[in-house]
Amino acid sequence: MKRFNLKIIGIVLLMLTSAITQAQKPASDEAAEKIKNLQMQYLSQKLNLSADEAEKFWPVYKNYTKEVETLIAERHNKRQQDRALPGDPDDIARRNMDNDLGYEKRMYDIRSRYTNEFQRVLPARKAGAVFKSEREFRTIMLNHLNNQRLNRINQGGNFRKRP
Repeated sequence: MKRFNLKIIGIVLLMLTSAITQAQKPASDEAAEKIKNLQMQYLSQKLNLSADEAEKFWPVYKNYTKEVETLIAERHNKRQQDRALPGDPDDIARRNMDNDLGYEKRMYDIRSRYTNEFQRVLPARKAGAVFKSEREFRTIMLNHLNNQRLNRINQGGNFRKRP
C-alpha cells in the first residue's frame, strides 16, 4: 500500500511539473486548472471515493473551494486597499490584526459548515480526512515548487524575486 501511495505521489508530482512547465505564468488560468485537476485526483485517491461517493462529494467540495477562494480574494483585496491608505503604523497594525481575526473566524465558519456537509455525503472516516488530505496535497505541491525554484537558481536560470 505504501508503495502504491508513493507511485501516486510520483505521478502527481510529474503531472504538476508538466503543468507548470507548459504554462508561461504559474498563476495562469490553465496552470490553475491543471493544479485543481491534480488535487481532485489526489483527493480521490486519498479518500478512496467510490463512484457514488464521488458523485455526491465533488459538487459539495467545489462549493467549499469556491467559498474559500472568494474569502481569500476578499482578504487580498482588503490588504491591497489598506496598503494604499496613509496612516499611523500602529493603527494600520491594529486594523490588520482585526481583519486577520475576522478572516480566520470566517474561514473557521466555512470549514465547520462544510465538515457537516462532507459528513452528509461521505462516511465519517472519509469526511474526516478531507481537510487533512487537502493539506497534504498543498504541502507536496509547495515542496515541489520550492525544489523547482531551487533547481533553477542552482542552474543559473532566470529567477524572479517576488515583491
